[in-house]
Amino acid sequence: MDDIVHQAMAKWPNVPDCYGWLGLDTRGNWYLRDDQAQAAGTFASGLPGSKGSLLQHDKLIDFIGRNYSADSLGRWFFQNGPQRVFVELQMAPLVWRVQADFSVKDHIGRDASVQTCWLDEQGHLFLQTDSGFGLVHTQDMGLAADAVDRGLWLPQDVLSQQVPERFGFVLSPMAMQNV
Repeated sequence: MDDIVHQAMAKWPNVPDCYGWLGLDTRGNWYLRDDQAQAAGTFASGLPGSKGSLLQHDKLIDFIGRNYSADSLGRWFFQNGPQRVFVELQMAPLVWRVQADFSVKDHIGRDASVQTCWLDEQGHLFLQTDSGFGLVHTQDMGLAADAVDRGLWLPQDVLSQQVPERFGFVLSPMAMQNV
């Protein structure tokens, strides 16, 4: 986490958390979700306008990545200075990019070591790594298939509806607030 974020947290310790305003899709893209996007539906719903606006500012994306983490309840967030901005996840908290040598990097660019591989009934491939759980990017499924063919990754079956609970993350922290 950035030093400036730690300093802001110490200076303003009681800033309320923020829900519903930031989303992460299955390709590792960040979306800003204003009131209109939130009113259109949940981030993962696929309803027109519910995703919000794609973030394209490189420095902002890098800042979010450096300050992206999870709490003890499995809710992923971006620590924006003193404010914790909980992230709505389309499918998983990390999106893996497979490299030519079968190593992986998350959507933020951090290296990881694959520990286990999981395949759901819809054909989504997930990896548990030393730095967390995530979805393999659709553009990298050819390389992932090669890793499986070579015996580097041995996919285990998992039901898509069981993925968040089994791997300890929350798709929609905002929905937890409405319970």
